[in-house]
Amino acid sequence: MAPLSYYLILSAMLFTIGVWGVLRNRNALIIFMSIELMLNAVNITLMAFSSFLKDFSGQVFVFLVMAIAAAEVAVGLAIIVSIFRVKESINVDDVNLMKW
Repeated sequence: MAPLSYYLILSAMLFTIGVWGVLRNRNALIIFMSIELMLNAVNITLMAFSSFLKDFSGQVFVFLVMAIAAAEVAVGLAIIVSIFRVKESINVDDVNLMKW
């Protein structure tokens, strides 16, 4: 079995890539995928600590995070598609639908 530090390092790298993707890109789909990558990095951390501590509460929490992520995907993609239909662009700089 791999040590806990390997999983934590992997999770930190994935989370860093996700943060970089959110801060760097202006494409809504890339930002959306980066947020999902950050959620998966947190899930890896929760699973690693759950396995290390021999406690199942972390694994239950991972299922909760996965359910919330699935709902986020459904709502987020619907919003992105509707914005694309109106603006014909998914660049976040071009989206100002909430402004009066």
